[in-house]
Amino acid sequence: MMLRDLSKILGPEQAGALRRYLIWLVTYAVLEGVAIALLVPVLMALLSPDPARATPWLLGLAGATAVYCIARYQQTMQGFALALVVLTSLHRRLGDHVATLPLGWFSSEKVGRLAQSATGGTMMVTNVFAHLLTPVASGILTPMTIALAMLLFDWRLGLATLACGPVIFIAHSWSSRWIGRTEETVDAAAAEAGNRVVEFARTQHVLRAFGRASEGYPPLDAAIAAQQAAGGSMLRNTFPRLLVGGLSVHLAFLALITTGLGLALAGAIDPIELVALLALAARFAGPLAEVAGRSGLLRMAANDLRRLAEIFDQPPLPQPTAPVAITSPGTITFERVTFGYRPEEPVLRDLSFTVPARTMTAIVGHSGSGKTTITRLIMRFFDVESGVVRVGGADVRALSSETLMAHLAPVMQDVYLFDDTLEANIRLGRPEASDTEVQEAARLAGVEEIVARLPRGWETPVGEAGSLLSGGERQRVAVARAVLKNAPIVLLDEATAALDPENECYIQATIERLRQRATVLVIAHRLPTIAAADQILVIEDGKVAEVGQHRDLLARAGSYAAFWQERSRAHGWRLIPGTDAAPDTPRPVDEVPA
Repeated sequence: MMLRDLSKILGPEQAGALRRYLIWLVTYAVLEGVAIALLVPVLMALLSPDPARATPWLLGLAGATAVYCIARYQQTMQGFALALVVLTSLHRRLGDHVATLPLGWFSSEKVGRLAQSATGGTMMVTNVFAHLLTPVASGILTPMTIALAMLLFDWRLGLATLACGPVIFIAHSWSSRWIGRTEETVDAAAAEAGNRVVEFARTQHVLRAFGRASEGYPPLDAAIAAQQAAGGSMLRNTFPRLLVGGLSVHLAFLALITTGLGLALAGAIDPIELVALLALAARFAGPLAEVAGRSGLLRMAANDLRRLAEIFDQPPLPQPTAPVAITSPGTITFERVTFGYRPEEPVLRDLSFTVPARTMTAIVGHSGSGKTTITRLIMRFFDVESGVVRVGGADVRALSSETLMAHLAPVMQDVYLFDDTLEANIRLGRPEASDTEVQEAARLAGVEEIVARLPRGWETPVGEAGSLLSGGERQRVAVARAVLKNAPIVLLDEATAALDPENECYIQATIERLRQRATVLVIAHRLPTIAAADQILVIEDGKVAEVGQHRDLLARAGSYAAFWQERSRAHGWRLIPGTDAAPDTPRPVDEVPA
């Protein structure tokens, strides 16, 4: 299992190097057993009346030792070479593979596992080659060779030795399996405690605002208590299992001594030969005990390798063998699309609509209706279960990823900025853009005002995830990035949902400019944004309940009208009769003519 995972992790380009390493490793471990076994006839010959009989055995021992040293040197060098390859290329291979995965794969849980594998997992792979496989192979293959040699020297002691092997293996397997399950429980408890610590730190402003910070945090207290209980249970229950594993080795050796003494007392074996074979038996038990002592490290390595292999096992996003071209730039079409994150729970059901080029379409609906899922399918985070999603007139599955993403400029509600300068974060939209184009995009998104306030202007680092900017400022930078990209389609997923009036004003002005040159699809909660759209899609239970323009939908007094009234009341709007608005159209108080 470990070797199969190693092969996946190293990739086909290192298959030959891995094979050579394993050949030298096996040769070294077997020859170590051969060299040790040859000590028996050497010792017997030297203690016999004719010591000269030891000469051929000494020559054989010298030859085996010489080849053993060569194999050991080659295996060591090959192992460190592979470890160096892992250090220099595994992160690149991992990054290249992750870049081909569907964006829907990147849940918070999987991203956490990816981070863990990219750090601890990588170091564990290097340790496998540099420090782990050698003693493990020596601890398994060398005792096997010794047992076969004992079978040749004395079949009775040889059979006794072979019989001890399964006993030791079963004892350690039972112990390892139980300890492994216990460690999983401890790891899960530790992970939960860590999550609660992070949660406690992130919610300090809430806890302090309600005077709860000094009273502790019950979820954290419970998680720490569970971690302590799991750790205590592991300590209490692990020692007896480890004792069983260790005793099995020593009891096996005691059984061999008893068998040998019985044979010697019966005159069935020469005492000198018995001493030599028991010395050989000691070398049989020693490596097995060493492997047993490394069982915990082996489990950790196996788990890390398995997690890395699972990432490499993830199939990449299918790419078309013959990509098609965009035929209708700026258009979006859903044709009877059905999709669910779980097969038995569809989020979108037989959904169909069209977004014409260079228009603004607002998608509205209650939470969980499938609005964000629509944008994810447009960007091909996932592939649909049935139906077709078309961008620019082409099925997104028939477009190359580069062509599809070049056609889209998304702005999400949760903006992520890199720990780089303000300019670098905007330039991400189009790295080859000129300074003038970057500054123009910043001006259209209202970022120039931010630049003027920052101590180093364009060269000011924004901090990890843009932490040195406010939420609204980060949103403006994201919009500037989309403006600079100059893509035919702009996707705005609740980009103004949580903005203050000043930042919302900047974003709304930018949306108005964008709709003049691109198709704008916006998931909106702000009433002015919705009312200004050329087309409004009302999504209910994964279907289009209504579609049309603001005035027409209000006049129908259907789902949209009910949604509008609900949002109006939530925002403190009121109905103003006698204005030029459509019947029953709410107007904000600050927009009422004097």
